[in-house]
Parts: sequence; structure tokens; C-alpha cells
Amino acid sequence: MAILQFRLGPMDNNTYLIVDETTASAAIVDPSFDSETLLSQIHANRWNLRYILNTHAHFDHIVGNAFYATHTDAPIALHPADLHLYHALPDQARLFGFEIPPAPEPQILLTDQQTLQLGHTPIRVMHTPGHSPGGVTFLVENQALVGDCLFAGSIGRTDLPGGAWHTLLHTIHTRLLALPDDTTVLPGHGPATTIGTERRHNPYLQEL
Repeated sequence: MAILQFRLGPMDNNTYLIVDETTASAAIVDPSFDSETLLSQIHANRWNLRYILNTHAHFDHIVGNAFYATHTDAPIALHPADLHLYHALPDQARLFGFEIPPAPEPQILLTDQQTLQLGHTPIRVMHTPGHSPGGVTFLVENQALVGDCLFAGSIGRTDLPGGAWHTLLHTIHTRLLALPDDTTVLPGHGPATTIGTERRHNPYLQEL
């Protein structure tokens, strides 16, 4: 199993490809601006794209959904608590100066502790609200794709629609910090980190 990280687009998003190499199965996580460039790599490696996974429904994380839904047979997966944000994609984008059409409807509505099977690789879903109501973390072996919940040295903002400061802190305390310290944290923006590093050094978490 491999997780490939790509820094893309005008908002410096991280889009990820999870690849189960033994079965050539792949999932794309948070296809952002310019993520369509990854399709040639998927085809060149003869990977079968099985899922379009969204950690949450802020526009910069779902803008590529339509492209991958059109060019592959992969279903879109999202937590239902973020459907209102998902349906407001054009309005969200317009607030930041972008014109983006609506995205196709998700075919998989994620639930807490659900497991998605990618070839021989299980992807566990953990509901991690706060940055948005339907935020989720995808757990793959000892790696956590956390979206915009937690960053290296920071935490997600809560001033966007659906954000809730106390909910975010509770989520980080009870869900993310419950993971082993050597868990690699793969955020929606910025560099990777570990749970242990953030537990010890993240200034926003010292009170926890």
C-alpha cells in the first residue's frame, strides 16, 4: 500500500492517491483544483480508481469530483452531515471568486467506523466534525488523512460555514489524540506530521 501526496491548485491543497499495489486499486482523496492532471498517472500505472473520497465538503476539496465522476466509474463518498455544504458548492466558490458548477451527487454516504475495502487495503472512516459537521478522517494502516481538522502546528479554522470551535477541540482530543503517537497525519494543506509531534508541540493543543 502507498499513499501519494500532491500539492495542487491556487489554495495549496493536498490531494492524495491511496494505492493498493497488489491489486492495482486506487482511491483519490479530496480532488482539488488541477487534480485532473493525476488521471494520466492513474492510467499510466493501470490503476483502477475505486473511490472518490471527500474528507469534507468545502469547495476546494471537492472541486475535482465532477471530473473524476465523469472520467471514471468511481463513486463519490461523503459524510451526510456535509451534504448541505456539498450542494452549496457554487455559492461557496463564489465567495472566494471562483465559478464552479454543482458536483454530482455522492453515491456513498459515509458512517463513523465504516470500512471501505480497497483491494487488500481497508480504509476506516472516523467521523471528525468541527471544521465542518461531516468532516471525516480516513485511517489507512498507521496513517490518518485528516482533511482540515489538524495541521502541523495548527488546527482547522471554524469561521467557515458549519465550523464549530468547541466541537473541533473535542474531536481532536477524543478522536485524533487517541491514535498512537507514531500515526502519520496527512492534512488537507501543508506538510505531514505525527500525532505525537502535535500532542507535544502544537500550541492549540496544549490545553488538551
